[in-house]
Amino acid sequence: MKKFLILFVSLFTSTLFAQTMENSIHQFKVEALEGDSFDFASLKGKKIMIVNTASKCGLTPQYKGLQKLYEQFGPEKFMIIGFPANNFLAQEPGTNEEIAEFCERNYGVSFPMMAKIDVKGKNMHPIYAFLTQSEKNGVMDSKVTWNFQKYLINEQGKLEKVISPRTEPMDEEIINWITK
Repeated sequence: MKKFLILFVSLFTSTLFAQTMENSIHQFKVEALEGDSFDFASLKGKKIMIVNTASKCGLTPQYKGLQKLYEQFGPEKFMIIGFPANNFLAQEPGTNEEIAEFCERNYGVSFPMMAKIDVKGKNMHPIYAFLTQSEKNGVMDSKVTWNFQKYLINEQGKLEKVISPRTEPMDEEIINWITK
């Protein structure tokens, strides 16, 4: 009976952990801009902003606000993760190397930037399928409407809010979310 109970508790715990990871951003490993692997599990306990970026967009100056936000609140308890994407009017045509150079040279970006991906359409990256589909994130459906849309993830890796691309990174709503 004792062996059965131990087996049951073990199976229950591993099933519960698997279910928790399924609805958590922490389940993902992605390619960083430099080609290394980036494991979202390394961000457990931190709030995360995920933002799709583009170098030739009217909203590109938001990189400055994102960097300021990161310098003010990161990286101990808060992390920004940028995903370059070329899904809106071909506004991110560059290679990963060109994107890295652009971000550093023009905005001094020091928060992690990932390799260019698709954030919508038939080639949507799995992390954006998670962010936009309630059956994957357990919270809500959304659509990526433009470059610089922001997804706010809590310390447990759960989606909490979707912020409009037009909302500046230093907006009070974002700062209040980070500091609450």
